[in-house]
Amino acid sequence: MKNRYFKKIALLALVTATLSSCTKDLDLRPTNDLTSESAFTGLNGYKQVLAKVYGSYALTGNSGPGSSDLGGIDAGTSDFLRLYWNAQELTSDEAICAWNDPGLPELNFQTWTPGNVLLRGLYTRSLFQITVANEFLRESTDDKLSGRGLSQADLAEIKRFRAEARFLRAFQYWVLMDLFGNPPFITENDAVGKFLPNQIKRAALFTYIETELKAIEADMAAPRTNEYGRADQAAVWALLARMYLNAEVYLGAGNAKYTDAITYSSRVINAGYTLMPTFRNLFRADNNVNNPEVILSINYDGIKSLNNGGTTFLINSSINAAMSPATFGVPNGGWGGNRAKQTLPLLFDDRSGNTDRRAMFFDGKLNVDDVSAFTDGLASTKFSNLTSAGVAAPSSNGTFASTDFPLFRLAEMFLIYAEAVKRGGSGGTEAQAITYLNRLRTRAYNGSTAGNITSYNLDYILAEKGREFYWEAHRRTDLIRFQKYTSDAYLWPFKGGVKAGKGLESFRTIFPIPSADVIANPNLIQNTGY
Repeated sequence: MKNRYFKKIALLALVTATLSSCTKDLDLRPTNDLTSESAFTGLNGYKQVLAKVYGSYALTGNSGPGSSDLGGIDAGTSDFLRLYWNAQELTSDEAICAWNDPGLPELNFQTWTPGNVLLRGLYTRSLFQITVANEFLRESTDDKLSGRGLSQADLAEIKRFRAEARFLRAFQYWVLMDLFGNPPFITENDAVGKFLPNQIKRAALFTYIETELKAIEADMAAPRTNEYGRADQAAVWALLARMYLNAEVYLGAGNAKYTDAITYSSRVINAGYTLMPTFRNLFRADNNVNNPEVILSINYDGIKSLNNGGTTFLINSSINAAMSPATFGVPNGGWGGNRAKQTLPLLFDDRSGNTDRRAMFFDGKLNVDDVSAFTDGLASTKFSNLTSAGVAAPSSNGTFASTDFPLFRLAEMFLIYAEAVKRGGSGGTEAQAITYLNRLRTRAYNGSTAGNITSYNLDYILAEKGREFYWEAHRRTDLIRFQKYTSDAYLWPFKGGVKAGKGLESFRTIFPIPSADVIANPNLIQNTGY
């Protein structure tokens, strides 16, 4: 079992900033009353600042709920996962939100504009996390380290910290590449000061991320040897596999990298990970314990690291008071916001979960007729603040969750391998792919082989990806890769703002650069169509 140091982050106020546009997002050194000389003192000081780099994924600010590193957006909705989940799920065929908060209806209906506050928040959050990583990297160069009295062993450990910071930065650049296409770009090698960042094009950003990930691979911990919640070589391989599977989206038709997707997904598969025996336990409050499947997660603690985003948001927004929130480990929770469009539960033969145990829905009305009614559409109960034993985890105010969110897990590598093989990649076989797929099916059917398959096609892969990964912020990216996102040949309820659904404009496969940034920075060119 991995060490739990990064599971219970009681975040120190080491590095903060308030950001409002990209002209500030990337050019200002995050500051507070601590200087670099006092923060970066000894190995422990570097480790604490690295915890901030990780912690900026899990918290909105340094003072708990109500504080935010970002300006121009409500603190409760400035959380990375909450914003990312909204962008990936509400804009797809899986989820819809009953709330009328600013920016949400446009995501429900795929009618967003460059002024959408939630997209601006996500864009800014990603850039903030890049900024924090850049600052760590500036303070961990050979020149900086040479004057700080560190031992050779400490220097070797900080070299690993540095590789992890580069990974976290690469992950956020992948988020920006996937969602926004052509963001502003800066690294630790750029001077700190007021200037206007240049824009990087999507294809060039792909090459940069790929190069970074390969450059840090040797300096990362071997798979499953790092502290819990910290990235290792398998996380590097998993991100590369995901990127290569989507290469034709990022680089254009004819630039397939399916062979590479097979290579890197296979590295993860062969690195000693195994499936969690019980599917639902992947999404319970003790999923940090004896979890052989998750490669990297965002970690939460319902007492020590409070945030109205993350899995607190996922759990509470997916249930309401009538569903007895205490049975989900949040007795004072239940916000009644998000539920499934009928296209999601209909992926399962039996949505009650009696056959495919991954179907975790609260019984009710299947179809969404009234977007503002939480009871229209089934509620997803996939995430819970109960432990695997069914006991509620400690929760401040009976609302906050301790359930970690998986960013990468082994099941995705099985599906990447199978899809890449079917799309013509070399180095894998359909027989092996079917073996991997049937491991997922056997677990889903509680150990029975009744749901196993003997062949598959690409449509099956997309459906199986939906069954395995719904509510895990994959769906928009998957639909785009399968060319079903904007197409009028595949419709879902309220797609395009019409109850029966309609096709979308082709430019909506990427989001707009926030208008405030385009106005403020003449180096930025708005994405086509916006």
